[in-house]
Amino acid sequence: MATVSPSWAYTLQLPHDPHAPGVARATLRTVLAAHGLTELAPTAELLASELLTNAHRHTRGPYALRVLPTEPGRLRVAVWDTDPTVPPGFADSSLPPALPPDDAEGGRGLHLVRSCADSWGVSVLRELGASKGGKLLWADCR
Repeated sequence: MATVSPSWAYTLQLPHDPHAPGVARATLRTVLAAHGLTELAPTAELLASELLTNAHRHTRGPYALRVLPTEPGRLRVAVWDTDPTVPPGFADSSLPPALPPDDAEGGRGLHLVRSCADSWGVSVLRELGASKGGKLLWADCR
């Protein structure tokens, strides 16, 4: 009798706390190891780190990390936050975000996401019923 592995997805709710992105990265490593996807860990962790850091720096409310397989050997890393404002570079995927000055301490995160992800996107969420609104930024890797 053939068995089918159940699909899986994880969502980690995070408070607006400076330690939250690190907790989320450690959780992501654990999830990938548990599902035999350690080869995706470096890229997935980089994508998650950049998206989580943006959520922490540019919003005031809680945020969440979502990890789900989209097909064998492919993973979607997504970060939800309460602010519906789409960052430059995700609003129009055909236009790269503006490069920061060479001496800038930030502003390169979305460049890294776009460079390392196989695909990326955003969904703006309206407040309907149980939904909290906001946006969901996502990036796929294999």
